[in-house]
Amino acid sequence: MSENIEFNRNEDKMKMLISAMNQKLDKVFQGGGKTRIEKEHAKGKLTARERIQYLLDKDKPQLEIGAFVGDGMYAEHGGCPSGGVVVVIGYVKNRQVIVVANDATVKAGAWFPITAKKNLRAQEISIENKLPIIYLVDSAGVYLPMQDEIFPDKEHFGRIFRNNAIMSSMGILQISAVMGSCVAGGAYLPIMSDEAMIVKETGTIFLAGSYLVKAAIGEDIDNETLGGATTHCEISGVTDYKCENDQDCLDRIRNIMDKIGDYDKAGFDRAISSMPAKDHKELLGILPDSREKPYDMMEVIERLVDDSAFEPYKDKYGQSIICGLARIDGWAVGIIANQRKVVKSKKGEMQFGGVIYSDSADKAARFIMNCNQKKIPLLFLQDVTGFMVGSRSEQGGIIKDGAKMVNAMANSVVPKFTVVVGNSYGAGNYAMCGKAYDPRLMLAWPTAQIAVMGGAQAAKVLLQIEVSTLKAKGKVITPEDEKAMYDKIFNHYEQTTSIYYSAARLVVDAIINPLDTRKAISMGIEAANHAPIEKRYNVGVLQV
Repeated sequence: MSENIEFNRNEDKMKMLISAMNQKLDKVFQGGGKTRIEKEHAKGKLTARERIQYLLDKDKPQLEIGAFVGDGMYAEHGGCPSGGVVVVIGYVKNRQVIVVANDATVKAGAWFPITAKKNLRAQEISIENKLPIIYLVDSAGVYLPMQDEIFPDKEHFGRIFRNNAIMSSMGILQISAVMGSCVAGGAYLPIMSDEAMIVKETGTIFLAGSYLVKAAIGEDIDNETLGGATTHCEISGVTDYKCENDQDCLDRIRNIMDKIGDYDKAGFDRAISSMPAKDHKELLGILPDSREKPYDMMEVIERLVDDSAFEPYKDKYGQSIICGLARIDGWAVGIIANQRKVVKSKKGEMQFGGVIYSDSADKAARFIMNCNQKKIPLLFLQDVTGFMVGSRSEQGGIIKDGAKMVNAMANSVVPKFTVVVGNSYGAGNYAMCGKAYDPRLMLAWPTAQIAVMGGAQAAKVLLQIEVSTLKAKGKVITPEDEKAMYDKIFNHYEQTTSIYYSAARLVVDAIINPLDTRKAISMGIEAANHAPIEKRYNVGVLQV
């Protein structure tokens, strides 16, 4: 395949997209910038990312959640790289954990609205998977200029502490390390964790800092005396361990994790892992250089799964969706993938790639039910333009069959994982387990795009509406006017359908190199295996 001219052209484009992604990541990893990083070092502190890398096992895989969160947002406030908080799934002493570290180089670790969303997502991952969570606290609290968007509502700042309590009752291990500021309402987080430690001289915990104390009650006191390590480890008893520096603190967390007991498992099947028989690196050259061109999704699957072995389900029926069983890094998975090549239906009709037809929806629904019966996790590979439209589809009951698929997927009790490979449009996004349907991880390749419909279609619809409105007001619209209006609408729509726009708002958990897909899914299933399935599968009422 590597000698094919089209393959090489596709590979070149994918590599350019990956290079652009890595360049953006390099910038994101600088946080608040070199000067602020140097200021943290001058205080004897590590940065958030340095703390995480020191804490996690070096020889084990990692998956960062929400690296692009905040991208392009809050420009009027100086920006908020990664939402001012770093979240990574990794391993400490061979035990899988999720780590949440405030980035003090970004507005002193203050919380923007998107920061709260990202912290809540980290806790959601912990709750769904019963995964131990470690908080590395270094935050000035709520970003006051935007307090109305971060403080009072259900999914705002206070939800974090509500989750602390719920997670504790569920038996989910929470460890907090106060390695910098921990103020106001945020002071409750470490104390609502199972164990809390604080770093001498740099860590402080208090409901109100020295300036506010002076203003409120007239008391003169410095922050260290008010809420430093000595106060909370020797006088108040608020924290459990007093640490000499960041490294000592992180070593103590590793020591704790080294001694915790094993966990109850969901029991998902895992065999010895093996690489795909077909060259895994060829994933980079399969997707066409234009999203309108067809391709065979089986070529992708065979470069993702162990031994390139795939057991198809109803492979000659409903061919616009591929269903079947395979293994990824040893884990058994049920795969539901949009077929992007043009195929011939059982009735001899041509079915367009990326479109969900009635028979495909029916097949997928039945396959999802079967995987729930067998306790097999589900992997959705999205490259979908939506459900088939038109009189024949409507008369054939496309809405009924689509609803059947959505019902079966939404009620699934086995963990679901979604990778957006290309298009993720309209109701196809929903049926193929979009973010609204609780995938354990929602991942995307740099080629992904999420929208109600494609840019050209949407721009034409919006242009028709705008032109009709202007003509109704008696305005004359020339072809040149229409083109200028179309270009403006199209460019704006394309900007909002960019996968980076979605990642900035945490619609996807991560944009990944296609070659990292196996690792991410394997880590996701391992995390899910921490949480035994306690709910019986029941799809409810179906209009069969």
